[in-house]
Amino acid sequence: MRILLTGATGYIGSAVLDELVGAGHDVVAAVRSERAADDVTVRGATAAIGELTDASWLARRLDGVDAAIHTAAPAADAAAFDRAIAGAVLDAFAGTGRRYVHTGGIWAYGAGDDLDDDAVPNPPELVAWRVPIEERLLAASDAVTVIAPGVVYGRGRGLSGLVVEAPRDAAGRLELIGDGDQHWTWVHVDDLARLYRLAVEHESGLGRVVGSDGSPTTVREVAEAVVGRGGATGVVAEGAGRSRSRLGEAFADALLLDQRAFGAKARALGWVPERTSVIDEIVADEASVA
Repeated sequence: MRILLTGATGYIGSAVLDELVGAGHDVVAAVRSERAADDVTVRGATAAIGELTDASWLARRLDGVDAAIHTAAPAADAAAFDRAIAGAVLDAFAGTGRRYVHTGGIWAYGAGDDLDDDAVPNPPELVAWRVPIEERLLAASDAVTVIAPGVVYGRGRGLSGLVVEAPRDAAGRLELIGDGDQHWTWVHVDDLARLYRLAVEHESGLGRVVGSDGSPTTVREVAEAVVGRGGATGVVAEGAGRSRSRLGEAFADALLLDQRAFGAKARALGWVPERTSVIDEIVADEASVA
């Protein structure tokens, strides 16, 4: 299959690129610079240099592919960026049955201890802009899948660093986000990449699909793993107020969500995560450094 991929040099997109190429797909990577073009070309993609928000340029790229996957995440004005991508895809793919995989996120569901893939979104302020775009896509075409990754980790990157590298107090204790008892739903980036591939290969769209390693884990448990490997003397809750002050209110409120999701739809696709413990990842990272 010939697949247009955005964000191919980013954290999630680079893993998706490797997965698609490894599975034999012909990937057209939309990039903005010669340097990025060189990177994706070396890794097996065909580079298309241009500006994704240029509707006419993107329309030409979309006309020449069988499917598209959007993982790009700009540093600013993400809502306008995603609206532009979504609009271009709907125009180009209308009535064709060609599949489109869009990137959402677990935070859009809000707090919950058994979040279903098709649950009504209840997003915090930080990601509320995502929901109208996703709903427009899903209402317009039955060939759309919205992947909602959990908190992504692996390859030495991801939001686990907010816990692992959090400030230490005067006693050397690692400061927890809030009280640290909130569960985060996690997913390894390489497993997530396989989920994107399975979704784009599926004969139809799947609606919203949660990407979860199946092991929701609290911030406190992750922090205690850091203590266990000698990275801190203990843990201490900083409280929600301090977290909001340190990280910004909107970002902190997303990080303070207590979320447990397991991703039944992904499992029904035959997706079985190979990495099912963010704590094992932290311990393995420390061992590799030692």
